[in-house]
Order: sequence, then structure tokens, then C-alpha cells
Amino acid sequence: MKPKVIVLTGFGENCSSEASNAFELAGAESNIIHITDIISGKVSLQDYHILNWGGGFLDGDDLGSGKAGANRLKYARIATTGSTLMEEIMKFHRDGKLIGGQCNGFQVWVKAGLLPGIAGTVQEVTLAKNESGKFENRWVHLVANRKSPCIWTKGISKMYLPVRHGEGRLMVSEDDEGKRVLRDIKKNNLIALQYCDEAGRVSSKYPLNPNGSVESIAGMCDLSGRIFALMPHPEAYTHPYTHPFWTKINSQCSAKKLPAAGDGLAIFKNAVKYVKEELL
Repeated sequence: MKPKVIVLTGFGENCSSEASNAFELAGAESNIIHITDIISGKVSLQDYHILNWGGGFLDGDDLGSGKAGANRLKYARIATTGSTLMEEIMKFHRDGKLIGGQCNGFQVWVKAGLLPGIAGTVQEVTLAKNESGKFENRWVHLVANRKSPCIWTKGISKMYLPVRHGEGRLMVSEDDEGKRVLRDIKKNNLIALQYCDEAGRVSSKYPLNPNGSVESIAGMCDLSGRIFALMPHPEAYTHPYTHPFWTKINSQCSAKKLPAAGDGLAIFKNAVKYVKEELL
């Protein structure tokens, strides 16, 4: 039996095909499901092992990126059960299952309060407009926090992935509560990925840090390590030839040495491996 993945789509999400393909390359069975099919009761979230929300411009970024989507989770009710989408997602999580998100998915999980999730489902941080004041479409270097409980980044040291967003700047409030939240995030090693230079040194400098995120945060997990999301797009780099300089790499390597997969695939493989070992 293969792990079953539900990749959400609808209302402006536009990376579901890439994400679904990444999970299948990692060894899972992946289904792209419109969120209204869950609300109507046509599809049950509980029939799956991994829930993923990918990138895009959900609801046109009205109210701020991911905000309308987060409100939908909190207030839309499942026709067959009467429970809210958020209640279904929290049950999914309590059952030991995995929740992932890329770009817009990160924004939704943050604004719904799932990440960092220290205070339950209360929003504790936000993802705001890039410090540069413009949409950033570039490739970035990332370094993983080896002390993080994050299941998705286990065994990963460095990565090179694309970003494409206008609102990716992770921020906390400037008051004492915001300072406490940031301390708790750092103390519990919930920072899973940070922007860095090519040598793996964490950097706050633009464009190495493309959005100005505090602590150069690119990806974050919850206390369980099973909820994880990031602003970069690992689903967009699962094959060697989607690297921006793949022809140069190919000319420098023999076919035997050329990487078998892009850096991003490791994230999806970790999730699938966890399900196989712990849930099947």
C-alpha cells in the first residue's frame, strides 16, 4: 500500500500538478482535490495520510496572501459532519498524519494558526510583503536546522530552490508578545530552513534573503515536526534539468555523476518515508 496524499486546489491555487507529481515521484499515491469537494462531503480528508497546500494566489491575495483561505478553514463547515475544515485538519493532525505547504500554503497555515502552532490555532506570526517592495522570482540557497524536529527536512543539510512570491517576509509583532513568540520558535528549533549564502552561512542580506524574513526564516515546522511549510518551491525542483544552470552542470559531470533528482525531492521523500514507517 502506498501513502495517500491529498493535494488541495481551487480558488487560485496553481501549483497542485507540480506538488502532486513530486509526491508520486517520492512513492506516494497523490490526488488533486478541489477544496469544495471536502466542504461538500464528497471527499473525506481522513482517508489520506498527507495533506498538502501548494503555491498560487489564493483568492487573489485579497485581505493579504492566504488570509481568505485561512478564514475559509475556520468558518466553512463540512456538509456531512457539521465540523469546520479546521476541526477536520486538527483531527487529521492528532491522528499522527502529515501536513505540508509551499508558498501560498505556508501563508495559509501561518494565518490559520497552524504554524508555528505554539498556542494552538491562534495566529502568532505573519507573512507580509517583501522588504524589497516587489515580487521576487529567483533561486535561493537554504540551510537546514539539524536540531529541528521537522520530519520533512530530516537528513537535509543544504538546498537550492526557487522562490516566487510577493509576500514572503516572516514577521513577529514588535511588542513583548512577539519577542516571546520568536524566543519560543528558536528555543524549540521550529525554524527548519533559513536563507543562506552558497557556503551555507545564514544571511539576512538581500538578495540572499529575498524577502527580509526575521532570522532569515524560509521554512518552519510545528512542535510535532509533522506540520511543515516553506516559502520556496521544492516541487519545482525535483528533476536535475529544472536547475537554472543544468546544462553547465551537465557539461561538468559525467552521466554517472549527474544528480538523479533535484534538491526539492528529498522533502517529499521524507514525508512519504515517514508514513510508510509510522502509519502503514
